[in-house]
Formats: sequence, structure tokens, C-alpha cells
Amino acid sequence: MANIAETIRNAWKIRDLRRRIIFTLAMLALFRLGAFIPVPGVDPSAISKIVSEGGLLGILNLFSGGTLLNFGLLSLGVLPYINASIILNLLQMVIPKLKEMAKEEGEGGRRKLAIWTRYLCVALGVLESIFFLVYMQRSGVPLNPDNFLTQFAIVVTLTAGAMLTLWLGEEVTEKGIGNGVSLIIFIGIVARILPGAIEAGRLIGVGEMPIPELILVLAISVCIMAGVVVAYTAERKVPVQYAKRVVGRRMYGGQSTFIPLRLIQAGVLPIIFAQAVLMFPVTLAGFIPGLQGFAQLFYDSTSWLYNSLLFLLIVFFTYFYTEISFNPHELADNLQKYGGFVPGIRPGPPTATYFQRVLNRITLPASVFLGILAILPNFLMPILGIAGSRFLFGGTSILIVIGVALETVKQIEAFLVMRHYEGFLR
Repeated sequence: MANIAETIRNAWKIRDLRRRIIFTLAMLALFRLGAFIPVPGVDPSAISKIVSEGGLLGILNLFSGGTLLNFGLLSLGVLPYINASIILNLLQMVIPKLKEMAKEEGEGGRRKLAIWTRYLCVALGVLESIFFLVYMQRSGVPLNPDNFLTQFAIVVTLTAGAMLTLWLGEEVTEKGIGNGVSLIIFIGIVARILPGAIEAGRLIGVGEMPIPELILVLAISVCIMAGVVVAYTAERKVPVQYAKRVVGRRMYGGQSTFIPLRLIQAGVLPIIFAQAVLMFPVTLAGFIPGLQGFAQLFYDSTSWLYNSLLFLLIVFFTYFYTEISFNPHELADNLQKYGGFVPGIRPGPPTATYFQRVLNRITLPASVFLGILAILPNFLMPILGIAGSRFLFGGTSILIVIGVALETVKQIEAFLVMRHYEGFLR
């Protein structure tokens, strides 16, 4: 604890880091404030009752950062942005121009993709706002007054809130600490800790939740957290040797080092995107009543179909985003440029092939491990007789919380290392 306290003090001494932390906290506080600004024409208590029952709106509440529970201004959260990102990233696999723009045109190409993502986010925000409106009316939530102007105001308000949420996330990413979109989801999950603890205390007090059941739930959560921490901090160290070079009268190189390849290169994105994809059939069912029976399988967390698809999607997106975020050819070229090589491997294309092979080998167990951790509580709860509503955080929530927390700590660590301070991670 003393080391952690000292690290926090060291982080606070760095002016730039202190400013970034304060800015991040201020933006997240603003986001939470938006959760309590009600959408006009809707009774928040009626929505809260439906969301608390779980199901579709319970899943959507996770990605809205918890704002859907109060049906506030920012109730759509980052969901339109996540869906827009998924669509554009998948299109890169079939449209070479998009892939070239993302990888070869540098910052300018990424800026164009960001603009297209925003435009698509607006369109999806409108569609998802209409979906919410239709779903509410079919669930019996009354509008006041129930006319076209109220419906139009709800759609405009939710869409504007989604774009405001995206702006807050981008500001945090650019001027704060951590990934803004991930932190918005993170803060929504963490905000449920206190209400969940109060509810657990109430259930214990009235005898509806036995103490052994609570201990079992906490034990499962701790085991999942430990597994996630191990997976996110594990890395494969590839040895690298630098040849000696003489520049003028000085000799450079000759030392041995290593390149750390993270076991999970893509962070929490595979988990977030896998859940978002599973909501597509449910969203369609909101417009097509005949699909509601089929869509029920996609948000029943105890069904085999839901868990099998969630597992396969996590594996797919882990490989997909590892391929996007890590470029073995660029790494091999940089090593060759500065006189570095992997012992026993020829520089250039053979080194790139070697890095790709190593990455494939560590990504497979990592993706399988993440998938198992995500679905494990969904199978354990029925077997152990634990009600899903009493399990405060599912496997997906725990994966997101721990993953985002570790990635944010790594950024703080980088700032501290640059200032010659010891960080959180030893």
C-alpha cells in the first residue's frame, strides 16, 4: 500500500499527468451528470422498472454506461459509435481502399475514417433512437403527450446525446488518460457497485439471499478477476540482438534486449464488440415482431446459443483486432533499419513471418481464455442455483472493468517511467 500511495503522489507531481487525470475525471463526471437529465415525454420510473428486469434493455444498459436505467439524455451512450466502428472495420476486410486508407495513408487516412465513423454514428443514432421508441411503446411505457412531436423530440434528444457522448470520449482519449469510450463503459459499470451492494444487504436482511450464496458469488468474481489480471499482464518476450555499429569515433549497438508481445493485444475491444454484435438480431426484432421469439435466444445469457455465439465472437474479434493493431512487417523493417535481429532468424521478411507465427500462437489461447471467462458465470449461476439478478457483475462486466483499469494504469505507468518514477506495475 505504501508503494501505491507513493506512486500516486509521484503521478500527482507531474503537471501534465495531473492535468490529464483531472480532465478525465471532469469529463466522466459530466457524463454521469447527463445520466440524470431526463428525456422529455417519458416517465423514467417506468423505464427503470423494465431495465431492472434484465433482458434486452439490461444488456443495452451496460453499453450505455448505466444511463439507460434513468433514461437520461445520454441513454444511447457509446452504442452507436461501437456499431459504426464494427461496420467500418469489417468493411476494411472487403474494401481494399478502406484498408489502405487506414494503414498506408497515415494520420490523414485515419482522420478520414474518423469522420466517416461520426457520420455513420449519427445515422445509427437515429435508427437506434427509433428502435428505443418502438420498444418502449410495445413494452407499455406511456408518453406524455403521446403525439408525433413527443416522438420526434425523443429521437432528436437521444441522437444528440449519443454524439455528445462520442465527443466526451474523444476528448478523454486526446486530452486525458486512457481510452475515452472504454472509460465511459467502465464508469457506468463501476457506478453500479454501491447500489448493488445496498441491494445485496437488503436481500440478506430480509432473508432472500443466504450468506453462503453471497460468499460463493464473491469467490467466483475474485477468481475471474485474478484470471483477467493474469491474461492482460502476460507477455511473450522475443529476444533481440543489436549489431555493433561505428558512427564517427563512437560505437553503438551490441546489446541484447527483448520485444514484449502482449498476450492480449486488442484489449477489451473484442469483448465489447462481441456483445454489440449479439444485439443486432434483438434490434431487428424491435422492428419485426415476428422475430421476437427467435431474438429471445440472443439475450438469454443462460442459453447455449447465446454463450456459443459470444465465445466464437470473442475469439474472432481477438484475432481481428490483433491483426489490425499489430503490424509484424513494420516491426521487422524497423529492427532491420536499426541493426536489430532475432537470434537465429534472418532480418527482413523471415523476421516478420516469425513475429506473425509467435503472435498467432499466443492469440489462440488468449482468445479461448477470454471467451471461457466471459461465459463461465452464465453456466455456473444456474448450476449453483444463483439468480442472475443477484450476480452483481457478469463475466463480461468483470472483463471490461479489469481490462480498462489495466490499460489506463499502463498509460499512467508510461508517464511515470518517462519522468524516472516507479509506476504501479512491478
